[in-house]
Amino acid sequence: MAKDMMGKVAIWAFIIGALVALLVGLWQAYTIEQNQQPVFTTDMGGWIAWILAILGVIVGLLAMLGKGTITKTELPAFLMAGIALLVMYGVFQGFSIHPWIGSLFRGVSQALAIFIAPAVGILAIKAIWDIGKDV
Repeated sequence: MAKDMMGKVAIWAFIIGALVALLVGLWQAYTIEQNQQPVFTTDMGGWIAWILAILGVIVGLLAMLGKGTITKTELPAFLMAGIALLVMYGVFQGFSIHPWIGSLFRGVSQALAIFIAPAVGILAIKAIWDIGKDV
């Protein structure tokens, strides 16, 4: 029963984190395009970033414990996709195709990176631990 409950928590943490990241990324794109202060540089944006990061930690910890949505067979694909997303965020910081497309890539990739980075970090440490443990 507890494993089932933890699995549901992991699923909902991932879904909520992804949706919040997408919506905040769109909002970030809008503020960038309107030459307003970007979302993540405001106080409320800081709190949103904390919420996204905490959701990412929850997803990563539950996956590390084997109770999340990311199984052992999916781990390499998740790590590769997470690394690609983090690289994409770095690339799109200087992206300036107008109108909207550069801001859209920048805002959404930044919000998704804030959400996914903790999970990727935790699962990368677990993967390294598992590799070292087998030697």
